[in-house]
Amino acid sequence: MPSSMTGFASAEALVKPFRLTWELRSVNHRFLEIGVRLPEDLRAMEPDCRGRVNAALARGKVDCTLKVVLAEGHTPEAEMRHDVLDRVRAIQTEVLEKYPDARPLAVGELLRWPGVLEEATYEASSLEGSVIKTLDDALSSLSTARQREGDRLVEALAQRCEAISNIIASIRPRIGDAEQRYRAKLKERLDRLAVETNPERLEQEIALLTQRLDISEEIDRLEGHVKEVSDIFGRQEPIGRRLDFLIQELNREANTLGSKAQDADLTRDAVELKVLIEQMREQAQNLE
Repeated sequence: MPSSMTGFASAEALVKPFRLTWELRSVNHRFLEIGVRLPEDLRAMEPDCRGRVNAALARGKVDCTLKVVLAEGHTPEAEMRHDVLDRVRAIQTEVLEKYPDARPLAVGELLRWPGVLEEATYEASSLEGSVIKTLDDALSSLSTARQREGDRLVEALAQRCEAISNIIASIRPRIGDAEQRYRAKLKERLDRLAVETNPERLEQEIALLTQRLDISEEIDRLEGHVKEVSDIFGRQEPIGRRLDFLIQELNREANTLGSKAQDADLTRDAVELKVLIEQMREQAQNLE
C-alpha cells in the first residue's frame, strides 16, 4: 500500500557511558531531500547515513538528527590538564608580584578555569556500529508511521472517489432531460423575439449547439479517471506522482463539464465535483 510522506520516529541505544538518540522527521516534498545532523566527531559517517535513508524512502523532506549524551546515572569523567594548570599558576604569580594584596585563586576557581579540566570524550569508531543500527531502527519506525498515515489517506481518497462516482452516476441519466430543457429554452427565447426562422434551419442550429454542450464525453472520462485512481491504490510502489497527474485530469474534466452544462442542477453537480477533487489533491500531496 502507498505510504505518506509525513511522519516522525526516534530510536535509542545505550553505549556506556553514552546514550545515542536518532530523531527522524519527514514532510511532503516533490523529491527525496535528506538532511543529516551529526556530532562533529561523527561527521565522517554522513554519507553512509544518507545512503541508508535513500535506500529506505522514495520521497519527502527528511531531517535526521543524532544526539550523543551521557546516559543517566553516569558521572562525567574528567582529566586534569596539568600544563594548563601550570600556566594559570604562572599568571597568578605574576599578578601577585605586581599586586601583593590580591587574593590567590581558590581550588574551585582553578578547576573552573577554561581548559583545566577536560571531559572524557568517545572514540568515534567505538560508536559507528551502534549509530548505524539505531538509524536503521528509526527508519523502520518511520516507515511504519508513514505507512499507517498512508493507509488513512488512501481510505479518505477512496471515499472521495466513491462520492465522485455517485455524482457521475446521478448525472448520466439526466443528460437527455437537460438537453431537452436547453432546446426548449432556446425556442422560447426565439419566440419572444418574434423572429421568423426556417424551422429546418433552426432545428439544425439547435442540434449543433446542443452537440457542443453535450457533456457525455466528460462524464465518460471522469468515470475512467476515477476507476484508474481506485486501481492504483493497491500498487506496492510510490503512487504520488501518478495520482497528481490523474487528479489534474479529473479537475480539467470537471471544469469543462461546469462550463458546458447549461443546467442549474448540473452546474451544482460540477461544483461539488470540483470540491471533492480539490480535497483529493490536498490529501494526495502527502502520499509518497
